[in-house]
Amino acid sequence: MSSAAQQAHIEHPIDLIEGLAASREWPFERGTEDDMNVCISGSHSDYHLAISWRPDLGGLHVACVLDTRAPKGKRNDVHELLALINEQLWLGHFDIWSGDGAILFRNTMFVSGEGLSEGQCEELINHALETCERFFPAFQFLIWAGHSPQQALESSLFETRGDA
Repeated sequence: MSSAAQQAHIEHPIDLIEGLAASREWPFERGTEDDMNVCISGSHSDYHLAISWRPDLGGLHVACVLDTRAPKGKRNDVHELLALINEQLWLGHFDIWSGDGAILFRNTMFVSGEGLSEGQCEELINHALETCERFFPAFQFLIWAGHSPQQALESSLFETRGDA
């Protein structure tokens, strides 16, 4: 099979994610052929995912925006917390949007010439959601409860075991 014929059989990554969103009944909106927005409810927040495909780079990017903002007076502390959290992560990183103080998690997956599976797309989204769910309380402890960045991080690294 020629390379051109193989390319014709590879499904567009955003098409895969659109199918995944539809099957999970997640509200979504397709912006262009190469990007879409998805809203997924978590236990702490609704998460707004902006997902983009860059064919020139072979990268699928997900930016998961948390439903919280860093007030200007606390941005230095939020940046310190971001650095502490990012040291704990192996894939992706947290960031802050300089304009409005939005806190988001970002990750990119490089795609080989063989394309992606729906399972890989689902794992990319699940990783973003699980990471946001794990660290969302730390941002709340810092912003609203007045904890230090280190205290906020420690609260999110605490793992509860068993049932009460």
